[in-house]
Amino acid sequence: MQKKLHIKVGDAVQVMNGESKGQGGKVVSIDRKKNRAIVEGVNVVKKHVKPSAANPQGGIVEQEAGIHISNIMLVVDGQPTRIGRREDAKGKLVRYSKKTGEEIK
Repeated sequence: MQKKLHIKVGDAVQVMNGESKGQGGKVVSIDRKKNRAIVEGVNVVKKHVKPSAANPQGGIVEQEAGIHISNIMLVVDGQPTRIGRREDAKGKLVRYSKKTGEEIK
């Protein structure tokens, strides 16, 4: 069984460490095996692409690369916050913001 992560696809996050520090965006995908997430507009790298049927010209393409999950923080109401888990009224585990105490989705 895999460990639960503090972020999910679609969450708004901010980069706390590294080259892209201070930048924010939406989580596009998560690689659970490598503990990395791809965030929209963050950690953009240039990739050399060979010509193919989809891209007959080939060339250099800019795309987002993965960033380690420990370096990003969830953003709630415009502020980065740590998250916790607690049971709601129905007994289901929900995420909540440790800064404000409110439930997340």
